[in-house]
Amino acid sequence: MSHRSNSHINVNSKGHLTIGGCDAVTLAKRFGTPLYVIDEDAVRRACRSYVEEFGARYPDVRVIYASKALMVKAIALLVLEEGLSLDVCSGGELYTAVAAGCPPDRIYFHGNSKTAAEVEFALSVGVVRFIADSLDELRLIDRLARSKGLIANAMLRLTPGIEAHTHDYIKTGQIDSKFGIVIPNGDALRAVGIAKGLANVRLTGLHCHIGSQVFEMEPFVDAVDIMMSFARQAYEATGFVMEELDIGGGLGIRYNSKDDPITAGDLARAVAPALREAASRHGLPLPTLLLEPGRSIVGEAGTTLYAVNSVKRIEGVRTYVSVDGGMADNPRVALYQAEYEAALANRAASPGRGNMESMETLETVSIAGNCCESGDMLVWDISMPRPEVGDTVAVFCTGAYNYSMASNYNRYPRPAVVLVRDGRADVIVERETYADLAMRDVVPPRLRSAAAVPCPMAQMGRFSRTVQLQSQP
Repeated sequence: MSHRSNSHINVNSKGHLTIGGCDAVTLAKRFGTPLYVIDEDAVRRACRSYVEEFGARYPDVRVIYASKALMVKAIALLVLEEGLSLDVCSGGELYTAVAAGCPPDRIYFHGNSKTAAEVEFALSVGVVRFIADSLDELRLIDRLARSKGLIANAMLRLTPGIEAHTHDYIKTGQIDSKFGIVIPNGDALRAVGIAKGLANVRLTGLHCHIGSQVFEMEPFVDAVDIMMSFARQAYEATGFVMEELDIGGGLGIRYNSKDDPITAGDLARAVAPALREAASRHGLPLPTLLLEPGRSIVGEAGTTLYAVNSVKRIEGVRTYVSVDGGMADNPRVALYQAEYEAALANRAASPGRGNMESMETLETVSIAGNCCESGDMLVWDISMPRPEVGDTVAVFCTGAYNYSMASNYNRYPRPAVVLVRDGRADVIVERETYADLAMRDVVPPRLRSAAAVPCPMAQMGRFSRTVQLQSQP
């Protein structure tokens, strides 16, 4: 490996990779593979970095965790403990937040296509902070809030016309986007006027999000300038005074040696003075500044462990190292051509970025997934000690958009998730079993005769229980 420097990644006296003080090989044996491992201290450090860096430079800041990156109860509680709020963008994420005990006044409801049922659910549990993506949604919130005798606070999500340099699938600030209401063509100004006329919606502010995995500060500074300029225009046209400005999230992380991300401190040093200057220039009061980091909170805190099932060496072509997971637990390589780095957890060397190899002879290999797709690859052409069947492979920086995007493709059960800290490991999501995969299948009566073929259900039951036990401590 060429760049791993995360302080939670080390190597012990056995030559094994450790994560949060836990031996990765022991974790793999204890909990089974594939296995998502999340380092608790790394998540907490990332949260504190945003709170402290922006808090030192701007008078009123709210840091809101973009839960789509990784939304399970334990992570929700962890970021709440660190003073963050939660951004949810579906009924399921909202349900998880509420089930975890998140106070409704710390939940911000996003999403570009909210259903009436989702909005009603949010209102019924006390959520009154909506980020509205369209005029239709504004009217829906107003109608449902009126039916409950409530006033719902809302922000308008706007598209500022900025194209951040990132993958096309995760650009969101450009005009041609499914997200938000466009500023340049006048739609946004019309939306402000309509919002102010709704009796059961109180317009509190404006929101934008320029994209994800962004490595430059300039697009964020440009977004602040555009949004403040629009706020002045909206004030002059409608009398609307913006109380809150949400600039979204999007900071990139270092997946590989080519990535050079900016930090929360870098962003704070650029955005805070830019917002102060823009407010002064446009004669507007300083708004509360809202931020929505997700990937940069949990991304580098995550590592996925796999077992090597086979090694196929095609002379003069490539060596394929096939593991027991793949695009079902990490679809980002297939979706975004994401590039990860990896190591053999059972044959690591001294810690540190650029020094995670053992002294063994190195081999260039490609790590292949187990799904029936040629595109199911986890890492292309990486140098590591000559892999063998039974080795434990660690793929780094998998904390964001891996578990949350995992599927049951090929009927693979989703892996367990463990949270590690100071040498202790706790399951925060149990491993799915084969029985879990089939529990919601329903056989119509007309097909039940075909299902009467003798089947060794006793053996199936024992196997399902064995798979389930793999997730138990």
